[in-house]
Amino acid sequence: MTRSPVRFFQAIALFMFAIGLAGCRNPAAAPHTSEATSGSSPSASAHYTLNLPEPPEPAIAIPSSPAKRPYRIAVSLLTRDDDFYITLEKGLREEAAKEGVQLTVESGDKDLNKQINQVQNFVAQKYDAIILCPVDSQGVISAVTLANNAHIPVFTADITSNGGKIVSYIASDNVQGGRLVGEYAAKNLLHGKGEVAILDLSTVTSVQDRVRGFKQAIAQYPGIRIVADQDVPGAKRENALPVATDILTAHPHINLIFGINDPVALGALSALQQLNNKAVMVVGFDAGPEAQNYIASGSQLKAEAIQYPHLIGKTAIDAVVKVLNGGTVPPKIAIPTGLVTQASFIKK
Repeated sequence: MTRSPVRFFQAIALFMFAIGLAGCRNPAAAPHTSEATSGSSPSASAHYTLNLPEPPEPAIAIPSSPAKRPYRIAVSLLTRDDDFYITLEKGLREEAAKEGVQLTVESGDKDLNKQINQVQNFVAQKYDAIILCPVDSQGVISAVTLANNAHIPVFTADITSNGGKIVSYIASDNVQGGRLVGEYAAKNLLHGKGEVAILDLSTVTSVQDRVRGFKQAIAQYPGIRIVADQDVPGAKRENALPVATDILTAHPHINLIFGINDPVALGALSALQQLNNKAVMVVGFDAGPEAQNYIASGSQLKAEAIQYPHLIGKTAIDAVVKVLNGGTVPPKIAIPTGLVTQASFIKK
């Protein structure tokens, strides 16, 4: 049997990547940033600081008066093992203290049964409101319905439920973020022409929004073609490497790759490093600390949309207080995203 040269080269790339991970993994870091890209992550953070202020809170969520009493608000997070949710929880706690409400925060730890049990306890303890970051948008419906039947308002943050009554869903504007990245890539990196590949996860709603925004921006430039749009299983870094390697081998004239989150974008960067390909550029979404280091240092990772989890947490608390005070909020509150490029950093 003749061995496929693509698979043979991919196997070599995977082997080399595994060696790099074995020597560079930081088990104490959050999942989005724990696996080092091939070679050492640039220490740009020692020399640069991100100069990108948090946008203002959407006015529609801000209560017109302080909390009428110290409301009891319960939260079940998706996880605490992630920089995003650590920052989101900080936003929740800071705003709860400011508003003078009582806050209980637990983590579902990506375990649906655990999260359902938490909601059952919240209902039994008769909290005034519940904020959920669902572990499973479909599986959490029964818990939402339980709270609905107990007349406890349910809000969702970052991720929402596919059913039950949700008063308001507070999350990043992923379409806008994808559009920001696509416009920057088309205008500033590709200068209106070139070939683009997307490393996708098409089963996830937030990713669908990111890709839709990216494609909307790219569509304004007839000289740019999307030649590949392929899913990365689990949107994981270790899976992005072989997918990117296959695409780069099949489409040798690609100019740019869009990765739908940090792990995928950094996996694509690893593939380029393993292939010794210095021509292809990468853009992504999330802009966590490691990605920021690569962008600031002038690597092939050129830009990423950045979310503001602190603002999501703050806005969620304010929306709850506004509703409990007797006000109304829209069913979806979109938190704007920003764009991180090398120009976003200033020297320390």
